[in-house]
Amino acid sequence: MSWLWIILIGFVVGLIAKFLTPGRDVGGFIITTLVGIGGSLLATWAGQTMGWYAQGEPAGFIAAVVGAIVLLLLLRIIRR
Repeated sequence: MSWLWIILIGFVVGLIAKFLTPGRDVGGFIITTLVGIGGSLLATWAGQTMGWYAQGEPAGFIAAVVGAIVLLLLLRIIRR
């Protein structure tokens, strides 16, 4: 059941990131979900590296959206 929640939250985070990022969107449902999950992982890693989160503590929802926006911008740069 936890995998289902990871996919669902990843999709929601990816959708919000796509909505907040101006420009042409890349990918469909799967890419949106992967960007959301990757954004959460990126935010968790960055937060733990900077000391904002304790070891094993996940990033918050807003940080996950910011991480997904960063990944979306990187995807757009790579696809050019």
